[in-house]
Amino acid sequence: MRKLVYLKNVVTLKIDEAKCTGCGMCLDVCPREVLKMNGRHVQIADRDSCMECGACSRNCPAGAIFVEAGVGCAAAVINGMLGRKDSACCCSVDPKTSSPNKSPGSCC
Repeated sequence: MRKLVYLKNVVTLKIDEAKCTGCGMCLDVCPREVLKMNGRHVQIADRDSCMECGACSRNCPAGAIFVEAGVGCAAAVINGMLGRKDSACCCSVDPKTSSPNKSPGSCC
């Protein structure tokens, strides 16, 4: 399967390594393999593949992961395809190509 990448550098995903216990629960629930183990802690391996579903933060028993679920790129793509103008990202999506329509000053 082709690796999907959303809009670059817009993901709200953050990890507090001081809180991370290294349990790996986030690795088990992440549908995009965004995270990886780095010794005793989890780190972000592929930030731009994160669709901000929130599974990692909801399943982290230590509360070490923060992501604003539903506000990032995945929500922008879905909102754009539904024709909504106020998507979370500043790009709309062409429903025929699923590509962002870039506008002056946009984040894309």
